[in-house]
Amino acid sequence: MIQAVLFDLDGTLADTALDLGGALNRLLARNGLPAVPMAQIRPVASHGANYLIKLGTGIEKGHPDHPRWRQEYLAEYEHGFCDETVLFEGINPMLEQLARRSIAWGIITNKPHRFTSLLVPELGFIAPPAVVVSGDTCAESKPSTLPMHHACRQIGIAPERCLYVGDAERDMVAGKNAGMATALANWGYIAESDPVHEWPADARLDVPGQILDLL
Repeated sequence: MIQAVLFDLDGTLADTALDLGGALNRLLARNGLPAVPMAQIRPVASHGANYLIKLGTGIEKGHPDHPRWRQEYLAEYEHGFCDETVLFEGINPMLEQLARRSIAWGIITNKPHRFTSLLVPELGFIAPPAVVVSGDTCAESKPSTLPMHHACRQIGIAPERCLYVGDAERDMVAGKNAGMATALANWGYIAESDPVHEWPADARLDVPGQILDLL
């Protein structure tokens, strides 16, 4: 029996692509580089700052200029982290139903605490999460199982009693390896080229309300 539903944040609970992409394009413009179309940003928006910097500049982690670009990107995002970010349609009604069933919910994200601490209170959740595990809460982030098990300890619920919902391969791998049931959020940031059928998801969901059918 599922006693808790744990979620990825970007691309699962919250539509953050416009703010993540906006920060990138403002930084590119300031450096005389062309903007990246949102159609290219959206499918990869939750892959993190390093991926977005590479997308916009071609500069990868390990390049001598990468630390500067990363620092400037994160500073730019911090100035506009919630300008256009909203919860996906159906999230709050689904969370309300979880509360009615006395099922806990929480967040496990690779987003740094620097941003989750600011963003989560601004999103307008109908009820606060029982736990928030950020990308730097533990020594490793997803696809490691460390943040998954940390969340379980914090809420006092065994992994086998948890469902993890996310929109990326790392989410499904982390959840499955931690012993949780897994569900893929089809409404999230998934590229057409992503081999989703190879990911270890127990279910694929088209809308948040379908989570209730898995409980």
